[in-house]
Amino acid sequence: MYKKMIMLLVIAVSMSFGQYKGGTTAAQFLKIGIGSRATGMGEAYVAMSQDASGLYWNPAGIAQAGGGEIMFLRNNWIADVAINYLGVIFPLYGVGTVGISITSLTMDDMPVTTELEPNGTGEEFTASDLALQVTLARSLTDRFSIGFNGKYIQQTIWHSRASAMAVDVGTLFRTQFNDMRLGMSISNYGSGMRMSGRDILERYDPAPGFEGNNDAIPVDYALDDWDLPLIFRVGVAMDVIELGVTKLTVAVDAIHPNDNYESINIGTELSVLDKYFLRGGWKSPFVETNTSLAASELETREEGFTFGAGFDLPIFGSASGLRFDYAYADFGRLNNVQRFNLSLYF
Repeated sequence: MYKKMIMLLVIAVSMSFGQYKGGTTAAQFLKIGIGSRATGMGEAYVAMSQDASGLYWNPAGIAQAGGGEIMFLRNNWIADVAINYLGVIFPLYGVGTVGISITSLTMDDMPVTTELEPNGTGEEFTASDLALQVTLARSLTDRFSIGFNGKYIQQTIWHSRASAMAVDVGTLFRTQFNDMRLGMSISNYGSGMRMSGRDILERYDPAPGFEGNNDAIPVDYALDDWDLPLIFRVGVAMDVIELGVTKLTVAVDAIHPNDNYESINIGTELSVLDKYFLRGGWKSPFVETNTSLAASELETREEGFTFGAGFDLPIFGSASGLRFDYAYADFGRLNNVQRFNLSLYF
């Protein structure tokens, strides 16, 4: 099986220069990676996923977590936007490993402006995104696991909102060769999203040149459905160096989205005593090298190098404790994003 997955990875890498379809999907917050460990490794995480952040990357990974975990994350994103995440995983005897997560994107209130009142009407509005997710994962053998997510997605802006249902599926296979892991996931396969609400209502005069007709007929704007950002990930992770209490892991992911170029992420993690961690990564390093496209079609990549660190603080023995992770991601002209998350494992 792992030979087939390696072949899939090679095929995905060979397809790493595709067609750009930016701005063609809704719920873009679903593409913001979860977890400082994953971010520090350049988001090369589909084969590393074995914690509560794996509910986002690869639901199959939580079946190999070995216990329960509660993860909390609140970080500032670009343009004063905040990302909030709460993930819980726990083994359920006879069923598998169950997970629940809530992801939200929020921002401050903004003034309402119009063509006639560019300085503001005195009203304020806000926008927010929400994803509620339930996960079930099982180990079919001692080395192979599979997982499924069911999620509800909602986007809100002022008095209008859109919602959708979606599913994710993932697999994770652990080989006997240097603990090499092979992972695959498909995320956000679901229904389209269409805005509705009283902001869509408008008054319309069907015959503005005539008197005596109804010049305020209530109508709705004809809005289209928008697809979700479907993402296919396949990756490999392997411990390339293991000397005593020190271990170096390298991971590579190939990503195929339905609204952007295919890309590759590369990440590393250095572990000491399995308690202290240093991480580094490079996200989408080859996107700009696609010279087969016209210059006007080339994507200007803002994301690049990442690094991070973390440590475990055992409490009540080695089976439970606190885990703290930090990550820094360079966003070029958009400056940088720093992330922190705290986990309780048991």
